[in-house]
Amino acid sequence: MPLTRRDFLKVAGATAGISTMAPVTRIGAAATDSSLPPATAPTDLCFMSGRELASLIRNGKVSAREVMTAYLKQIERVNPRINAIVAKLDDDACLRLADDADRRLAKGERVGPLHGLPWAFKDLELAVGFPATSGSPILKDNFPQQDSVLVERLRRAGVLPIGKTNVPEFGMGSHTYNKVYGRTLNPYDLTKSAGGSSGGAGAALAAGLLPLADGSDLGGSLRSPANFNNIVAMRPTVGLVPVAPTQLPFLGFGVKGPMARSVADVALLLSVMAGPDPRDPGCYPSEPSRFDGRLERSLKGTRVAWCLDLGGLPTDRRVRAVLEPQRKTFENLGCVVEDACPDLTTADKVFLNIRRWRSWVALKDLLAKHRDEMKPEAISEIELGASLTSADMAWTMVHHGQLLETMRQFQDKYEIMVCAVNQVPPFDATTDWPKEIEGVRMEHYVAWMKSAYWITATFRPAMSVPAGFTAEGLPVGIQIVGRYRDELSVFQVAHAFEQATGCGRRRPAIAGGW
Repeated sequence: MPLTRRDFLKVAGATAGISTMAPVTRIGAAATDSSLPPATAPTDLCFMSGRELASLIRNGKVSAREVMTAYLKQIERVNPRINAIVAKLDDDACLRLADDADRRLAKGERVGPLHGLPWAFKDLELAVGFPATSGSPILKDNFPQQDSVLVERLRRAGVLPIGKTNVPEFGMGSHTYNKVYGRTLNPYDLTKSAGGSSGGAGAALAAGLLPLADGSDLGGSLRSPANFNNIVAMRPTVGLVPVAPTQLPFLGFGVKGPMARSVADVALLLSVMAGPDPRDPGCYPSEPSRFDGRLERSLKGTRVAWCLDLGGLPTDRRVRAVLEPQRKTFENLGCVVEDACPDLTTADKVFLNIRRWRSWVALKDLLAKHRDEMKPEAISEIELGASLTSADMAWTMVHHGQLLETMRQFQDKYEIMVCAVNQVPPFDATTDWPKEIEGVRMEHYVAWMKSAYWITATFRPAMSVPAGFTAEGLPVGIQIVGRYRDELSVFQVAHAFEQATGCGRRRPAIAGGW
């Protein structure tokens, strides 16, 4: 039986090591008032790398309380404008969490690699002490009694949970808005989308509200917010990070992964997230510690397939204008860059059939009881899933297998493939989804995301890395795709690209940047 709100408050207090109840701030739609309190937060702490910040806390150079205080000031100053963090504990409860973390260090206890870092879990994650709404009013009072495996690992690593990050309803679509918490806005332009479904996490990182963040990705939900918010995110190979609890442990396609402001921090976080768990039979044996090391390597002779539009997808000219000059960056790093693209023509139908069938399995009972509380796109998705036949799904499985083999053969020659993350730059936040690209009509609400979800269907690791800005100052990322289970090579190439371009160092003005 779900926890009541009163139970939730008790758990939040107990988590902080206190007996008093700690109220949650249910943050609504982003404020539009142009006035802001003075930027008094020590933004050097808020924009320090997660790796360095955790090291400073462990070594007593800075206290967890000092770090928490800095982030709380930044959240107070900026979050009302962008609405990235939701269901937040009150500041006193957050500070008590930090004080408890400092006491553990003072007593000489062994602590995890992320000890003392403020954290907000994506609102698709089950986390005891916080509501798990999935952005749906149907679930607004849903309080889980058990953590997901990912949340369990993050807690064990030492994070200090202070809230959740906002998501679209049921995580559907790559634009973060819902009827529970409202709309998340892009810190670089408050009139634009922050992407999704990990949009709250992406915006929070860009604005210096969190040092690191967790996300998940079915059709681009890690990569798209990273692209829109000038941060970094990794969609790992299916099976590297546990997704339990899940109804469909062997289906694949959906993954969980890390987000941060640098490639090195994403690699650190993946070393915490990755690795098998007996509760997730879809996970494979791995050595996560290999990600927590130096990422430098020579790229001389590395073969790169350059296919920005994946063989002809309509792509906004502003995206092309940012990405096309970056070919020279890879060449200057020593890569052998060639125009080449695998045949991904079946990826579209494969992905859409899986997505729709998966949505029907997960949400059909809620649709039957709460149809009037669901957004139209969710209803359509579930009903299309219900219409799929066994023959449809057999076709999907067979052609998915063929697609994976096509990709394997292609990557025998090319270690890395480079393409656009999204076919558009951040779009108007009042628009549900882009209806056309360069005069081409989008046939459904995720059609503008094909450059992301076609890569999903390959089951390959893929990263979004900052690549530049449009003339209007909107972020654009580049997608770096690697071989099956070869996240390390993706990290190495992405790190070299990041160091060569420096695009990720530009902060939004709202956060105290330049």
